[in-house]
Amino acid sequence: MRIALAVGWWRIARAKIAHTKFVRNLICRPLLSVDSPDIWKINPGSSSHFSSHPSSNFSASNEKIGVVLDGKLIANDLKSRIAGEVNEMKKAIGKTPGLGIVLVGERRDSHTFIRTKVKACNEVGIVSVVAELPNNSKEGDICDAVSRFNDNPSVHGIIVQLPLPKHLDEEKIMNVVSVEKDVDGFHPLNMGNLAIAGREPLFIPCAPKACLELLLRYGMDLRGKKAAVVGRSKIVGLPTSLLLQRHQATVSLVHAFTGNPEKVTCQADIVVSDVGTPNTIRGHWLKPGAVVIDTGTSSVEDPKRSSGYRLVGDVCYDEAIKKVAAITPVPGGVGPVTIAMLLSNTLDSAKRCYDFT
Repeated sequence: MRIALAVGWWRIARAKIAHTKFVRNLICRPLLSVDSPDIWKINPGSSSHFSSHPSSNFSASNEKIGVVLDGKLIANDLKSRIAGEVNEMKKAIGKTPGLGIVLVGERRDSHTFIRTKVKACNEVGIVSVVAELPNNSKEGDICDAVSRFNDNPSVHGIIVQLPLPKHLDEEKIMNVVSVEKDVDGFHPLNMGNLAIAGREPLFIPCAPKACLELLLRYGMDLRGKKAAVVGRSKIVGLPTSLLLQRHQATVSLVHAFTGNPEKVTCQADIVVSDVGTPNTIRGHWLKPGAVVIDTGTSSVEDPKRSSGYRLVGDVCYDEAIKKVAAITPVPGGVGPVTIAMLLSNTLDSAKRCYDFT
């Protein structure tokens, strides 16, 4: 009897020790893990190789040249429709959509992007207001600029041009943007609603929206298709993967820690790149007949150009065009459609504000 009781207590004690270790492991290992940045670099053990120039020994299995998905044509069509609706709103209720832009610092590329966005606003009749702040601005100054746009009834959309200077807390500033004016679609509520089936975000991020527009304009039925999204940024990769799932695609998310990423991409009917490294995705990464959406834009040296450089994408275009069914060029692919989607989101926000249909 005493032996049986002793064995019983020993088992209870051992179970408590095991439970304590289990709880300690849960506490010591957070489920969200660590936010490790995606830094793409050469893996010596992989057959893949990254270069800013096409491979000279690449041979395509498909001699046909893929269709070039011209983003400029699609963007012009979208802007024409938007301009018509802006004009109708102005005539019917005397209101015009307004976009507030917060620009921090002196980055040349950021200023170029803003000039392009302001020009696009002017083309369709949307009023744009730019709040420029110096590079050494404090977070409070930027949050105040965003808050002023939040409180301005004539501003229906707000964007904060990224990236911000490194000393600033990007998430803190972005979260100040009113969810009703978050035309970039980065607010946690918009991203969360995009991720949950049955819920609708007020705004879908512009670049992912552009990617889907390009695929749908190409006439692709996404249901059941295998899609590989290379890169997982909040601007493109992550929301694009969520949007593709909404369209019933089977999605694989490839990132810098994925072993042998080409084994994933070479099985995909659709490849969307969000890497930011020139010519990362080579011809042998791609399945013959795939559709490729390249959102990357990088500058590479080119002595033949007067500027001394040229823009290239994440995908090695010269190799891919000989193998795929369709591909977006860089520049002139996703970029123009992304700006058109920013205009569309701003118009939708104004229509929602005034209950205008």
